Amino acid sequence: MLDISWTEFLLIGVVALIVIGPKELPAVLRTLGQWTRKVRSMAAELQSQFQEAMREAEMADLKKDIDDIASGVKNFDPLKDVRADVEAAGKDIQASLEQKPSAAEAAELAAPVALDAVAAATGPVVPEAVADSASELPAPEPSVAAPEGEIVAAATGPAVPEEAGTAAGPGSTRRAG
Repeated sequence: MLDISWTEFLLIGVVALIVIGPKELPAVLRTLGQWTRKVRSMAAELQSQFQEAMREAEMADLKKDIDDIASGVKNFDPLKDVRADVEAAGKDIQASLEQKPSAAEAAELAAPVALDAVAAATGPVVPEAVADSASELPAPEPSVAAPEGEIVAAATGPAVPEEAGTAAGPGSTRRAG
């Protein structure tokens, strides 16, 4: 704190002994020690209050940071973007379903559709369409016979295997052997 050497202390002591006198010197030194103790205790108290205020400020900052992090975690929704995209797609679909077709689209939908082999194979099958397309298509050429119990694919779509014990129905793709 103060940079006073022993020689300076000795000089101050000799001057105090001469000025104050040997009779009063112990009482003056005791009073000086009490004052020094009071000054030091007040300095220590001030320093501890300052450190406590700094800790409270740091704690307030830490508490604020933790509250910000906690609110960020509470508000975090990893599916938010996906949910928004799905809702937007649903709204688009709903809007397109509710939209009435224009006059040109309505006329196009109402116009009769010419039946050809591709349209008959890919569109809905009605008995009239089957009769019309059967007369237009050439007769199939004989091919290698499939062994009994084997499923042969139909010309209009993929074949779905049936269980071995079920009988072949009218729409079956099984070939009798």
